[in-house]
Amino acid sequence: MNATEARNALYALVKRAEEDGRTTLICKGQKRQDRVLLAPLDLLPAARKAEVLPSHVLSAAQKDFGDLVTRAAQGQPQVLLRNSTPVAVLLPADAVSATHSSDPVTDAALAGGAVNSPRNPERASAPRRLATLGDAIGAVLTSGQAAGPLFGLSGLDAATGGLPSGRLTLVAAAPNVGGSLLGLAAARQTALVDGRKVLYAASGPNRADIMRRILAAETGGDYPRLKQGRLTAREQQVAQHLVQAPLLIDDGSDLTADAIAETAPHVKDLALVVVDRLQAAHSARLPLSGERLPDASQVLASLARTLHIPVLAIVDSDNPALLGLLDADVLVTLAPKEDSDSSKVQVTVAERDFGAIGSAYLRPDLLHARFLDAGVAPVDRAGVEGTARSLGSAVEQELAEASLPYTSGAQQGLPAPLTHVLAALRTALAHGDPDALAELEPPLAEAAAAPPHLPDTAEGRRLAAALQAYGTAASAGTSGQPDAAAAQPTADRGQVPDGDEEDDRDGLVPGDEEDEPEGAVFPALRILKDAVARSKMHPIPVIRTEDRDSGPWPLISEDMDGEPRWVHPDILLTRVSHIKANGKRVRRDQLEVPGSFGEGVLCLIDRNGSYPSACSAVPLAPNKLLHTGPLDAFDKTQAGIYLIDIPQWNRTDMPHPLGRIIERPDDQGRVWVTTPHIKQLEKLVREGHLPVAPTIHDSWTGKANESLFKPFYEATRKARTELVQAGGKPYKAYKTRLSIALRLLWPKRQEQRSPFWRPDWRMSMVAEASVRHWSVAFRAVQEGHTLLALRNVDAAVFWTPPGAPPSTYRIGTGFGEVKAKFIQPGEIIPEGDD
Repeated sequence: MNATEARNALYALVKRAEEDGRTTLICKGQKRQDRVLLAPLDLLPAARKAEVLPSHVLSAAQKDFGDLVTRAAQGQPQVLLRNSTPVAVLLPADAVSATHSSDPVTDAALAGGAVNSPRNPERASAPRRLATLGDAIGAVLTSGQAAGPLFGLSGLDAATGGLPSGRLTLVAAAPNVGGSLLGLAAARQTALVDGRKVLYAASGPNRADIMRRILAAETGGDYPRLKQGRLTAREQQVAQHLVQAPLLIDDGSDLTADAIAETAPHVKDLALVVVDRLQAAHSARLPLSGERLPDASQVLASLARTLHIPVLAIVDSDNPALLGLLDADVLVTLAPKEDSDSSKVQVTVAERDFGAIGSAYLRPDLLHARFLDAGVAPVDRAGVEGTARSLGSAVEQELAEASLPYTSGAQQGLPAPLTHVLAALRTALAHGDPDALAELEPPLAEAAAAPPHLPDTAEGRRLAAALQAYGTAASAGTSGQPDAAAAQPTADRGQVPDGDEEDDRDGLVPGDEEDEPEGAVFPALRILKDAVARSKMHPIPVIRTEDRDSGPWPLISEDMDGEPRWVHPDILLTRVSHIKANGKRVRRDQLEVPGSFGEGVLCLIDRNGSYPSACSAVPLAPNKLLHTGPLDAFDKTQAGIYLIDIPQWNRTDMPHPLGRIIERPDDQGRVWVTTPHIKQLEKLVREGHLPVAPTIHDSWTGKANESLFKPFYEATRKARTELVQAGGKPYKAYKTRLSIALRLLWPKRQEQRSPFWRPDWRMSMVAEASVRHWSVAFRAVQEGHTLLALRNVDAAVFWTPPGAPPSTYRIGTGFGEVKAKFIQPGEIIPEGDD
C-alpha cells in the first residue's frame, strides 16, 4: 500500500505485526522508489531495545510517517513504540529482501503486496499464525472476568459479561425507551470510573446535551433543569471535575461511519467507541440514517475488528427486519414490560450465532438521564435454566433500589447510620445473604417507624414511600416474605398512596362501559356518547385495535397531563403519620414555612370539578391525526400532539408551565404535548413571560374543535347545581359516573369494551384542566400572593393573611369555583374525606 494509506491505518498495521506477525510492504513516491516493510520485531531483534535505534511513539510516528518511511528506505530502521514499549519496526524492503531472499513470504511482499502464503501472492504479509486448542484454553483461563468495558449496571453487566473487544454491540430500542442512555452508561463507566479513553460519536445529540446528561446521571440533578442552565453549586463543582475525564465527543456535521473509522485509529489508547445513534427513519441531514444503516453497520463492525476494541452503537428501533440487516455481533434489545409493572424495562442480550444469552431488568430514571438496576430477568430460551426467585421480599427489593441515589452518594441528606443500614441491605440482597437480611430487620423497622425528613424530589418521595411500605410490612410481619405484596410507588408521583386509594391504572372495572340504567341519578356515559354523536364533524370515537401500535398512539402517555407536582423551593414538605376519624392510619403532607415569609396562614384551595369544567372548551381533533411533521409555527385551526423543546422557565415562585411533562424528556431533551399546552406557551410568549415559542420538531394533527364535549359539560354543570345541595348518595353516584365516563375515553385494559378509545381526547381534556389550574395560580402570584404548593389539577396552597384567599379565585360550589380552608403552619394538609 502507499504511504498515505499506511499512515491512516498505522495502528491497525502495527497490531497485525504485533499480534499476528504479519509484514506489510509500504511504498512512497510517484515511482514507488521508497519501499519499506512495517514488520514484527522478530525480523530485527535489536529493535526490542528502543535506545539502540531511532524510536517513535505511534502518535508521533503517524504525524511524521512520510519522513520515517524515507529514513527507513535509506537504511535507517525506525522503531515504533506503544508508550515506551517497542511493538514494530520499519525496515528497508530491499535490504530485507537481500538478507531473507530464501523467505517466500518476504519475496512475495517485495513483489507488490501482502501475502498470507506463497499460494496467495496478492497479499503482502507473513503466514497467518495458527493457534492450538491449548493456546485458546490458556487465553480463556487467564482472561479474567468482565475484561471488556461495562455499563455499570450489575444485572446488565452479568448478562453481557462486558462489551467484547473486536465486536460490534448494538443497543436496539424504540424511541423514548432510553436506548441512548445505555450508550451513555457505558461511556460514563469506562471514562469516569475506569479512567479509560472513550470516543463518543454523537449523531443526534450535541456535546452540550451529552454533558448535561452525564451531569444529571452523576449528580442526580434534574435533566430538564440543567437544560435551562440552572446548576446548583454542587453540580457546578462536579462539572469542573468532569473536565479531566478521558471522554472525546465528535458531534460534527456529516458524521458518517467512515469518518468514525478514520478518526478512531488516531485516538491513543482508545478503549471504547460509542455511536449515538443510528436513526431508522431517513433524514437528509443525518448520514447515519435510513437505508445507509446496513453499510454503516459493516464499517463499524470492521472498525471493531481492526482496532480490536468494542464498538457500541445505538439504533432507535427494535424492528426485527432492520436489526437483521444490521447484523451485529451482539444485540441488546430494550422493551418496556407488558405486565402491571410498567416502570421496568426488560433487556435481552443475544449473540448472532447463539441466540439469547442473558436478560436483566432496568428501571428508567429519565429525569436524571440514566437507568437503575431492577433485578435479573429470566432468559426465554430452550435449555437455559430459569432464574431462581430473588432473595428478599418485594418491599426489601424496592427499598434497596429506592436507596441507591443516597447510598451511592449521588444524593445527600440521609443520616449516616441510616445510609449505612441501607447500603448493608443492598449488599445483603446482592450477595444473597439471608442471615445478614435477618440482622438488618430491626434497624430497618426502626428507621421506617421514624423516617427522616426527605426532600420533595423524585428520589426523596420514592424512598419515603419505600420506607413506609417496609414499615407497614414489618408491622404485619411480612417484610421478609418473598411473596408479600407491596406497593411499588413510581418515582414521579407527587403524593404517596395512602392505601385507601383505588387502582389508578384507569380506575375502571368490568361493567363500567355499560350504559347506565333508566332512572340513574346521572347517566354520564350516555350523555357523553350522545354529545360525540351529535357533532357535525363525524368524530371517530374508537381507533381500531390494529392501528393502536403505530402512528401517534404509542407516543401518547399519562405523563402528558402536565399536572404540577410542585412545592416552593424554600418550603420543606414532610409526609407524616395521621389517624383519620375512622381510625385508619394514613400519611399526609406537612409544610414548614420559614420566618422570612412573614406572618400568615396556609390557605388551601380546592377547585371544583376541574375535569368536567375543562370540557367546556377542549381543543382536540375529532377525526384522525395525520402526520404533519415539523411545523414552522402553531396552526390554530389544527389540534393534536406536538414534539417540542422544553422552554426555559427561570421563575422560582411558580412551577414550570408544562408541569411534570418536563420530567420525561426523550434522548434529545424534547417532550410531546397536547394542544392546550401549546396554546398556553403561545400565550406566555405574547405576554412576555417566555422569550420565544418552542420549536415544533414533529406533530400529528387534525382539524381542531373545541365544542365536542360542551353538551356534556352543560349537562354535568346543571346536574351538579341540583345534586350538590342534596349531597349524600345521589351526589356521590353523580361523581362516580362522571369520573367513569371521562376515564372511558382511554381505557387501559384490552378487555374493557369501551365506546371510546381516544388517548388524545383524554389527555387533551386533562391537559386543559392542568392549564387552567396553573393559569389561575399564576395570576394570583402576579398580584403579589405567595404560592407554597401546586398539585394535580385542583389543589393549591397559598401563604395569606387569615381569611383572605387570593382574589383570582371565585369561592363557591360551581364548576371552576373553589373551596378555601385556612390552617396554621405545622398542621397537616387534609385530603379527601379527612
